[in-house]
Amino acid sequence: MATKKTTNFKKYLIWFWGIVLGGFTIIIFTFLFASWGYLGELPTFKDLENPESNLATEVISSDGVTIGKYAKENRTPVKFNELPDNLVNALIATEDERFYEHSGIDFRGTTRAVLKPGSGGASTITQQLARMLFTGEKSRNKFKRVLEKVKEWVVAIKLETQYTKHEIIAMYLNKYDFLNQAVGIRSAARIYFGKEPKDLVVEESAMLIGMLKNSSYYNPLRREALVKQRRNVVLLQMAKNEFITESEKINLQQLPLNVNYTPESHSDGYATYFRAHLQKMMRTWVRENPKPNGEQYNIFSDGLKIYVTIDSRMQKYAEEAVSEHMANLQEYFFNEQKRNKTAPFYDLDAGEIARSYERAKRSSERYRRLKAVGKSAKEIDKIFKTKTEMSVFTWKGDKDTIMSPMDSIKYYKYFLRSGLLSIEPQTGHIKAWVGGIDNKHFKYDAVAQQKRQVGSTFKPFVYATAINQLRMSPCDELPNTPYTIPKGKYGIPKDWMPENSDGKYGGMITLKDALAGSVNVISANLMDKVTPENVVRLAKAAGIETDIPANPSLALGAVELSLYEMVSAYSTFANKGLRVRPMIITRIEDKNGTVLKDFTPQTQEVLSEESAYVILDLLKGVTESGSGIRLRSTYSSAGKAATGFPYLFTNPIAGKTGTTQNQSDGWFMGIVPNLATGVWAGGEDRATHFAGISKGQGATMALPTWALFMKKCYEDKTLNISKEDFEKPEDLTINIDCIDKSDEEINTNTGGDIDF
Repeated sequence: MATKKTTNFKKYLIWFWGIVLGGFTIIIFTFLFASWGYLGELPTFKDLENPESNLATEVISSDGVTIGKYAKENRTPVKFNELPDNLVNALIATEDERFYEHSGIDFRGTTRAVLKPGSGGASTITQQLARMLFTGEKSRNKFKRVLEKVKEWVVAIKLETQYTKHEIIAMYLNKYDFLNQAVGIRSAARIYFGKEPKDLVVEESAMLIGMLKNSSYYNPLRREALVKQRRNVVLLQMAKNEFITESEKINLQQLPLNVNYTPESHSDGYATYFRAHLQKMMRTWVRENPKPNGEQYNIFSDGLKIYVTIDSRMQKYAEEAVSEHMANLQEYFFNEQKRNKTAPFYDLDAGEIARSYERAKRSSERYRRLKAVGKSAKEIDKIFKTKTEMSVFTWKGDKDTIMSPMDSIKYYKYFLRSGLLSIEPQTGHIKAWVGGIDNKHFKYDAVAQQKRQVGSTFKPFVYATAINQLRMSPCDELPNTPYTIPKGKYGIPKDWMPENSDGKYGGMITLKDALAGSVNVISANLMDKVTPENVVRLAKAAGIETDIPANPSLALGAVELSLYEMVSAYSTFANKGLRVRPMIITRIEDKNGTVLKDFTPQTQEVLSEESAYVILDLLKGVTESGSGIRLRSTYSSAGKAATGFPYLFTNPIAGKTGTTQNQSDGWFMGIVPNLATGVWAGGEDRATHFAGISKGQGATMALPTWALFMKKCYEDKTLNISKEDFEKPEDLTINIDCIDKSDEEINTNTGGDIDF
């Protein structure tokens, strides 16, 4: 009997060990098969070294601020040393208490989860990372799920051999999708709390770590109560693991979430027009500068860093200045249009107005989409006449309304537009770029895309040619009498005899007073002396890129140019006659910080230093006694339409106003020693303008924006914008100390009305 029991015991023992050893053998061979790839493809060593991840390209300002991103996923990676301790502690306490004790798989936790369901998840942080990186979503098939789990273990072990624990934590937090365009911990911290990860406090870290369980379910924008409960569980775990005290836990659990939702979008934030222009530039750059393997860089997923010349502070001040002035000016325009039977147009008949609306319709994004899907003209016309829900721009914020697309086109025609560009003349660095009043609703960029007639702002190029070519002095006098360039000269078809905008003539006038008063007959006289060809040659060398016809009417600015060209060319005056090609990028780095390209200034001499200084002296006269006097005076003919007036500048400023026919365009170009800034304002259509000169001139349309911008820049002492005079050449031989004989005739324009 005893022998039989012993035999049975041995048999059971053999069976037991056979099952145990067989199980281990199956597990070992399953691991081996999985690691050899027989259970499905596994990542290679190279894949583990370079896990695929869509990284946002960052646009970083000259003062180190991220002003925008280009992204498929809004992800910007952080390194472990950029993570606060409270965030790492919350992660370990909640997701993997034994993280620093295992090598990718926590067998103790796995055994506990099998023997005691509901005691906690068995997946380590490394396993979760492996699943996110390589194994994807869980299968519904149980057998496949087992195989996926085995592969996940294998990948987790491989990850542990290739990366440090700190690197795994950083990779995990960089990879996780926190919803609402917040991919990765940096985007999550910025979007939910408006701060960098290193600045997160304990309760904020706990909320974000709580979302790791299921970000769709624990979405702070939709389920605040649930998210708070989950955050408090994380705080409980932190106290349990002695990362915080019991009293800290209790106090923190009482706090509200305090989410500061700050969405990040290409059409939101600062420098939106600039970033759109930069994106076009980068498309060209990536085509011409491939990766070492020949592939193109992808600005939406390769995590490049683009360091740009824009200063985030100056950009902010520029956008504020444009908004403040244009919102105010728009009220005056709206009021004026109440009395206009063809509002918002002047001098157009019904047919011309209809054609204007039709052109706007055909250039709209809605029209292009409808054409692309094959809609007929009749169908498109019906859609444009059908009322629908939409959000429209107002200066008090977007307004939800119901109107037809065609009505929205008519509505937007009432809005005056504006652009501002500011360049550091010595480096060519563009410091501020405002392409319009709102990038979401008005896509057309008034800095780079638009060309408008420049009016009197072109006159300095005529004067500069005369000074540089003929060595004329600001004190030289010319007769203020009608001047005619005869038919046939310079190829013109008939006699050309411009008129002074104020209709006043008589006597002799110095060049300085003539430019200050924007006297047209003097510009025509100078143009004839130096020839249109030479003026065009100088203007193009200074920075004008548009093909300009060598016509005498250039003397009055009868040419369409972009704001970008004008500010670029004016910068040459401020840089001692040296033209520096405008720069918007200083360098480009890849995701690892390797410099792919350093950009350097390109310069060429356009004017002698002496000639450049003399033209600056002439332009100073514009703000001292001419059409730019509003910068200094206490009287304004435009009243409160000149936003922020009086400005009371006392420092040297070289400037020039410009107003085109019928007040269609208002310009102001202003220069101080280390900053050249230009402003344009006007309607989308040239027939959209103020009826009178008081509000329609450049001194009212554009100059106030410049003044507001510069006042903000001067108030920010960290910017070091100069209030000094322009540097005088040591060997100045041209006389600039004129005896003023014409105060009574010229310096009567304290409101800035002589502007053409």
